[in-house]
Amino acid sequence: MKSSYELAMERLGKASPTVKLTDDQKKEIAELESKCAAKVAERELFLKGEIVKAIDKGDAEAVQQLEKQLLSDRKTLRADCEEKKEKVRNTGK
Repeated sequence: MKSSYELAMERLGKASPTVKLTDDQKKEIAELESKCAAKVAERELFLKGEIVKAIDKGDAEAVQQLEKQLLSDRKTLRADCEEKKEKVRNTGK
């Protein structure tokens, strides 16, 4: 007799089967993740430097705007990365 967890996992497997990635796809995805992390870090360093400058000037509005820009840039870069990774995953089909 199967547990409810095992039954649920079976149903999930039927609804969306697990995709097997080739070694090349795994390498390409890992490279994309690395590049994405580097881009995010680069953007964070730049904007955090700008935030520090704005704090030193006492410009609270600029600080708030830069923080919003940082969040937006992170989201955009990660979404772009996920889109590229999805394309890599779909090339093997």
